[in-house]
Amino acid sequence: MMALRRTCLPLLLMLLLPVLLPAQKFLRGYVKDALSDERIPFASIRFMQSGMGRLSDSAGNFSFSFRDWPQDTLVVTYVGYSDYKLFTGNLPENSSIVIRMDRSTIRAEVVVSRKIDRGYLMWKRIVKHKKENDRYRFPNFRYELYNKMELDINRIKKEKLNRIKLLKPFSFILDNVDSSEGDPFLPFFLTETISDYYYQRDPFKTREIIRASKTEGVDNESVSRLLGGTDANVNVYANFIPVFDKQFISPISDNGDQYYRYTVLDSQFVNGRRLIHMSFTPKRKGESTFSGDCWVHDTSWAIQKMTMSLSTDANINFVDRLSLIQEYKMIDDSTWFLVKDKFVADITPLGKKSAGFIARKTTTYRNIVHDQDFILDSLRSNRIMQEVTLEKDARKKDNAYWNEQRHEALSKNERAVYAMMDTLQKMPQFAQYTNIINFLATGYFETGNIELGPWQNWVFSNLQEGLRLRFDVGTNRGFNKNLIAHGYLAYGFGDKKFKYEADALYLFTKQPRSYVFAKYSKDIDYGQQYLDEVSQDNIFALAIRKPGIPIKFLFTEEKRLDLFKEWHSGFSVTLSNTSKQYTLLRNLPPDSIYSKQAGGAPLNNFETSVKLRFAYLEKFLENTFYRISLGSPYPIGEIKFSRGISGVLNSSYQYSKLSASVSDYLRLPPYGTLYYNFFAGRTYGTLPFMLLDVAPGNEIYYYNKYAYSLLNKWEYVHDRYAGFGLEHNFGNGLFRFIPITRKLKFRQFWTAKALWGSLSDANKQYNASSGYPFNTQFKSLDGKTYMEIGTGVDNILKVFRIDFVWRLFPRPLPVEKEKRFGVFFSFRLAF
Repeated sequence: MMALRRTCLPLLLMLLLPVLLPAQKFLRGYVKDALSDERIPFASIRFMQSGMGRLSDSAGNFSFSFRDWPQDTLVVTYVGYSDYKLFTGNLPENSSIVIRMDRSTIRAEVVVSRKIDRGYLMWKRIVKHKKENDRYRFPNFRYELYNKMELDINRIKKEKLNRIKLLKPFSFILDNVDSSEGDPFLPFFLTETISDYYYQRDPFKTREIIRASKTEGVDNESVSRLLGGTDANVNVYANFIPVFDKQFISPISDNGDQYYRYTVLDSQFVNGRRLIHMSFTPKRKGESTFSGDCWVHDTSWAIQKMTMSLSTDANINFVDRLSLIQEYKMIDDSTWFLVKDKFVADITPLGKKSAGFIARKTTTYRNIVHDQDFILDSLRSNRIMQEVTLEKDARKKDNAYWNEQRHEALSKNERAVYAMMDTLQKMPQFAQYTNIINFLATGYFETGNIELGPWQNWVFSNLQEGLRLRFDVGTNRGFNKNLIAHGYLAYGFGDKKFKYEADALYLFTKQPRSYVFAKYSKDIDYGQQYLDEVSQDNIFALAIRKPGIPIKFLFTEEKRLDLFKEWHSGFSVTLSNTSKQYTLLRNLPPDSIYSKQAGGAPLNNFETSVKLRFAYLEKFLENTFYRISLGSPYPIGEIKFSRGISGVLNSSYQYSKLSASVSDYLRLPPYGTLYYNFFAGRTYGTLPFMLLDVAPGNEIYYYNKYAYSLLNKWEYVHDRYAGFGLEHNFGNGLFRFIPITRKLKFRQFWTAKALWGSLSDANKQYNASSGYPFNTQFKSLDGKTYMEIGTGVDNILKVFRIDFVWRLFPRPLPVEKEKRFGVFFSFRLAF
């Protein structure tokens, strides 16, 4: 009986306890960054009146229990963030909440002289042990990488969009607008990749095998390659961290104490390890630095987590907020390795109050191994130093594969993106609207398997042709995925003549590239389209032409055949055969001074050439037929040899040409970028001026860095030459010391261009006519130096640039004041 009492009494108390005691009420939730969605660990959470408080745990979670629901204000604080306040009296009992904290503006700190600066000592310890903690210390490693990038349109005004009639067919898209997290946003683009990444330190090699790639609505292999992990590596242990096209100074750079102030905040124990919390803020305004905080393992002095944000006065365009987060974990008893990095940017092309974009890129790392022989075995198959391969079925993986292989499940918004894009691709109206937008932006309009445009060339006018109308038509990839054909017909109402062109390109292979190109044309040749950024035969060029400079008109009938072959190493060969018959029309020497040679026709030429080019690790953005170079981390070199052969297709001229150039964009953080181009050439033979080496001039007010701003076209001709072009862009420079120019984000640069050249007496005589000596038609430097220098203001209104250019020598004549100094403009979109 006694035993039964001892058993029943505790049971009875447990049953009566909820009745005897008042019911407990709970407030639970977690704290996260409003921009990046990353949880904030160890945030201070307290009630203003009662003083009750605690810290969020290492995952940002917190929980309070009460007998009576508090009529109090909850205050959440964390270094680098604006205080968050919430009156709990308006919340229902037993609530679960999410606290979204915004990064605060960095305030100037008062520097107090101290005998011991704990923050500085902490930074020194981290830097001292960088080599021991950087993942690139290993001779080799391998991991599985999952990369996900999402684009959202934020600050959506749903009511206004619903009133736009043109958007009514797409009104279902607005059902995906998320208003749960402050400003409403619409997820509209998502891409994922899964790959195996291999690294070897010495000799340096990397290899990425993209096993799966999913980009709904974009069927482009080059995009899949660029969205892998090879071009997305951020390393906080490096001295500089890339942010778009800029290089920012890492908070743990070797000389970080010259740019940052460090503060030790507190310490916490996580999984039995003591982590020290340290913050960092810029010492000066306007420099390429971050603000943020990090958690440091106090035994190894390794970074466990770092969060970096751009300050409001950072010299970067179209970005309101930006966060970079890197998280490390122990993969064995002594090795910290990167397991997650995240990049989030609030992009505001039209201003902070207008609709913009949120770009989110998350990369996670699994199955990390290091110092294994099988890694070296895989890298032995590399054909180049850094190789990215896309498995044949990588873009054809089904949903079952992705559900099993992706490192984290898609959110509700992310799943909605795929469903929305699938629906849009099936809508005829979407294809129509896409074509219209593409037509306005690029000038080309697609209808079926045909492409029309560009519209910029439809209407033009000049002294020779009067009003000129032109119509272009070509095929697109719907016609054939390897062949593209194009042609145009133009008519001048002044000279009453038709002009035309037909050309075709056939791609044999895309990776690496090989093709054949053929062209036949009869048209005005404006000459010197040498890397011009604005062509001379469209409606915009007329408005920005320098006054008083006569346009030179040259008519050309051209036949051309090119063969191009490229190798994985970046080495390429172009074989060209070109036949040209020239007719001099206006503001050039008369045809009569050029007699036929070797039995051919006057001004008729046949040339065969071979061009060798080496651009190691050059990257491209490609469409079906054409590609745009994104540059190379190494100098790009070119050598070209040309041979003129008389008697072929009635050609008159026998000659040889040799030219070479080397160019590069050098990153010089924290001093910006330097572009250089060195070139030289020699022509052997007696030739008319258009076959000699003509110094590239610029006759419009739009700045072209590949031409000499204060020279006219066809002004200087040579048969031997050498020169260089330099452009140093060093960011805000002196502008960062002036509050107004720092706020306007002006940028500084300087340029220098030089040319040396000479012309043989035989070529001078051949290009002179009776009564018109050579120097009245053209000029030669005769061994002297031409040089011009410039500076100016870049990033005016974020898109414009003004160049002030001075000609140093040779000094122009007193009547040529316009050649002493010039002001030019240009525009570009850049971060």
